[in-house]
Amino acid sequence: MLESVPNVSEGRNEATIQEIADAIAATPHVHLLNVAPDVDHNRTVYTYISESADALFDATMALYAAAVPHIDLRLHRGAHPRAGAVDVVPFVPLRGRDMSECIALAERVGAAVAERFDIPVYLYEHAARREQRRELPAIRSGGFEAFSNRNMDSPEWQPDFGPARVHPSAGISIIGARVPLIAFNVQLGTDRIEIAEKIARSVRGISGGLRFVRALPIQLAHRGIVQVSLNLLDFRRTPIHRAFLIVREEAGRHGVEVLSSEIIGLVPAEALYATAEWHLRIENFRSDLVLERRIADALEKDES
Repeated sequence: MLESVPNVSEGRNEATIQEIADAIAATPHVHLLNVAPDVDHNRTVYTYISESADALFDATMALYAAAVPHIDLRLHRGAHPRAGAVDVVPFVPLRGRDMSECIALAERVGAAVAERFDIPVYLYEHAARREQRRELPAIRSGGFEAFSNRNMDSPEWQPDFGPARVHPSAGISIIGARVPLIAFNVQLGTDRIEIAEKIARSVRGISGGLRFVRALPIQLAHRGIVQVSLNLLDFRRTPIHRAFLIVREEAGRHGVEVLSSEIIGLVPAEALYATAEWHLRIENFRSDLVLERRIADALEKDES
């Protein structure tokens, strides 16, 4: 399978969120697995898969066609950074598929989005054409408002596809190819954003925390609390439980309770197996001890 996990800058308008979901689901040979809207982030994460790169291309173009007319970043307000109506579109190889397929698909979608919607497109992660654009935050720094004031004809900000000017309502799009990522949020029992910022700084790799973690402080206004929003870029080298324990420990130092955590989108089973093994201290743990894993393997063997 190949997977796509677009992040769209709309988490409040249910009709728009559903229209986008319907456009994806209506694409032949594509399975829409998850829709995860967030009111405070004002953002929705869609997860869909296909065996066919052509089908994934069609679904992603249908997503843009449904999203772009309804999202105006000049009016958009949300706690999560964003630079585009369809902000980030990663393609992910699953179970034996090759990263090169996802790079080719990112380039194909990027060229088509730029041509059809007149949106500047930047390639990132494995699809990046410039090393300084490999990391998502390096491209999205300052958000939509910053792009509106940049000289996009300069070598630093020239898009990989499309016009050297920001789309007036849809901004830019960042499209790429990457390994599976886990979006993991931790809710804190306080409304003090400065505490969430201190905790985020302690856990994120760029400021001396865990190497494969990005973290942001987020204000959850409708709940009256704050959140540490994490991206685990490589769950095998930085497992979920390690990031969670650091957040909990740092929160305790500030006299703050961890209320809950949540996963946005979907998570690889292997990541949860590792967390269960660590917390339960299971001596003989192997993934093939999981009943559903053995059943799936057996069925796959029968089909082959």
